[in-house]
Amino acid sequence: MISTFTTAEGDELTQVTDYRQAGFDSLYDELEWRGLIAQTSDEERLKKTLDGDPISFYTGFDPTAPSIHIGNLVQVLVMRHLQAAGHHPIVLVGGATGLIGDPRQSGERTLNPADTVAQWVEKLRGQISRFLVTDGDNPARFVSNYDWTSKLSAIDFLREIGKNFRMGPMLARDIVARRLASPEGISYAEFSYQILQANDFLHLYDAEHVVLQTGGNDQWGNLTGGLDLIHRLRGVDVNVMTSPIITDSQGKKFGKSEGNAMWLDGSMLSPYKFYQFWLNQPDDQVVKLLKAFTFLPKQRIEELARQVEEDPGARQAQKVLAEQVTGFVHGDAAVDEAVSASQALFGRGGDLEGLSAGTLEAALEGLKNVTEQNGTRSFATAKPGDGVAAAAKAAGLFPSVSKAMKAIGQGGVYINNKRVAETSATLKDEDFLGGRFVVLRRGKKALGALEATK
Repeated sequence: MISTFTTAEGDELTQVTDYRQAGFDSLYDELEWRGLIAQTSDEERLKKTLDGDPISFYTGFDPTAPSIHIGNLVQVLVMRHLQAAGHHPIVLVGGATGLIGDPRQSGERTLNPADTVAQWVEKLRGQISRFLVTDGDNPARFVSNYDWTSKLSAIDFLREIGKNFRMGPMLARDIVARRLASPEGISYAEFSYQILQANDFLHLYDAEHVVLQTGGNDQWGNLTGGLDLIHRLRGVDVNVMTSPIITDSQGKKFGKSEGNAMWLDGSMLSPYKFYQFWLNQPDDQVVKLLKAFTFLPKQRIEELARQVEEDPGARQAQKVLAEQVTGFVHGDAAVDEAVSASQALFGRGGDLEGLSAGTLEAALEGLKNVTEQNGTRSFATAKPGDGVAAAAKAAGLFPSVSKAMKAIGQGGVYINNKRVAETSATLKDEDFLGGRFVVLRRGKKALGALEATK
């Protein structure tokens, strides 16, 4: 199947995502090869279900922020693979569960105002819709569990749903047990989250004949709760499937609660930083990420894996990964600008003056200096008329003005990639790119940045 969708920047992208054309015997085999399957309720039953007639399946996203992040993106990619195989995706944005919040590893969640959650529901709907096909024979559909959960009274909830759950298994869940043993404990609201999610599966089974729920592996207990509820009340065996949790080099998952979320919203994380995140992945992770986060065929990924082994210094796999994922999320124009920014900063032919203000600022973020006043990081400042040598010292490139002047005399100092010819040179208005930044370079690699005095 050929899928067409529109990126955040308005680029229309076309990708072949059918497992048959990718050289796999079944959809399950491709998902497994790509490392997108962690656990399943019944592997053989799920294989038959996925290879049979089209089914309806759903994945839930809680609006705990105005954007999803790359941890959530894994689930979107799983949905795209299933949709490309002909199955019918339902995106559940948790207008109800987002008001409660899934239990965190530690500490109670702060409850967001209801109107904020409602706004985030709409933001997530718009964002996720860009990554799935929303027309054709099996378009992605969007629902909010607030529509049915809000109609349940407390009595109805306890009588019709709550009575089907036993405390033993609920208390035995890893996250619940951990929270109960912690000083802060766990509130009844968060403890009840697993029942709310189980009820979502039951409702969608009844209303839409949904027979598969997918999610992250940390949601296993919530997913199986819905499976058990449907079996108990309807006498039917449905399916659940989880994907591995993507973690950083310290083993922490990328998410809001861990404080290291890689947001997909360009206003929350610049496309340049997003690109750099993928470009800087280590050799021992890049092939795994290529499989999970791109739609590249198996043959191409295996070719890149060989290049990692034979010529790791070229970092070709990382470049392809960064281009593919950034292009999928932000569009090809964002990829081009990120590449241009990298090249321009290190004097490899890129045009600093042609970069957007947002990309330039993001690219220079790592060049901030630690201030003596409060220990925070900020750009050193300068103004037109300041000496270049003094500016180079202020940017942290030299320990003294005299050493900066000596380097200028030897032709080793650059402003915006242009060599400074005179030791007495001063900064000019046109040196401040976009009226804000001056980029200084010592030699080939040492960079510094100055911001115009406000």
